[in-house]
Amino acid sequence: MSSTSTDLENQKNSYEDPLPAADDAFPQQDVVPKRNSVMSRFDLGPDSWRNHFIAAYGEFVGTFIFLWCAYVICNVANHALDLKNTENTPTTSHPSQLIMIAIGFGFSVMFSVWCFAGVSGGALNPAVSLSLALARAISPTRCVVMWFSQIIAGMAAGGAASAMTPGPVLFTNSLGLSCSRTRGLFLEMFGTTILCLTVLMTAVEKRETNFLAALPIGISLFIGHMALTAYTGTGVNPARTFGAAVAARDFPTYHWIYWIGPLLGAILAWSIWQILQWVDYLKWVDAEKQD
Repeated sequence: MSSTSTDLENQKNSYEDPLPAADDAFPQQDVVPKRNSVMSRFDLGPDSWRNHFIAAYGEFVGTFIFLWCAYVICNVANHALDLKNTENTPTTSHPSQLIMIAIGFGFSVMFSVWCFAGVSGGALNPAVSLSLALARAISPTRCVVMWFSQIIAGMAAGGAASAMTPGPVLFTNSLGLSCSRTRGLFLEMFGTTILCLTVLMTAVEKRETNFLAALPIGISLFIGHMALTAYTGTGVNPARTFGAAVAARDFPTYHWIYWIGPLLGAILAWSIWQILQWVDYLKWVDAEKQD
């Protein structure tokens, strides 16, 4: 082979940026090799543009399906409560409504992650994307691409759910049961930590059960909604909160807690996971099994 052909082949290989395999939801990427051009170092080669587009498309469709289903279910669950409010009757969060909302969000994210894990990774949440980027499961550039796609999908899902269902928008996040902003911030933070840590431990870790990662992820979101909905409405996903707020044209003064809380939760989840990597817990577990 001539030297010119060899150079072309090397250049082609230097831009390779494979998408996740269908049976590996959030693969741990190898360290990116050194490249000659500045664009390639930021994953902006010709092949990377194509892969970023596929990831953005997968995140948009997956996030839209997840949130549209969850928004409509939430609207139905809150409809009876809204009717009581119009009659000026004191109300509290009813267990049946909380369970319906929790099931709606938990199952919606479960099948969406299952469908799109092999396309884009199936993060469907800016906070989850941040935790994956910190864990080096995705590149920073891919994380930013996913953020834009997820937030736009949240707005689209909120607008579609609002247009297709009669009456007011009843799927926005708000503080309840006399919950303060500070309490709401920490509730959102710890609720997101549970979700992101579940993703890191079940999808990023190399296990034979990776293909089942969508199941515990859905369960963790279900539990998070059971715990948080009465107090904060359960954001744990900036795209979910922002999309609903845009649809309702209502941004409370404490809207920021639904951004800061989940992002802090993603960092906390990564910190917990990173400590386990530092102590090499898998080596210890394998040694215990051999004994």
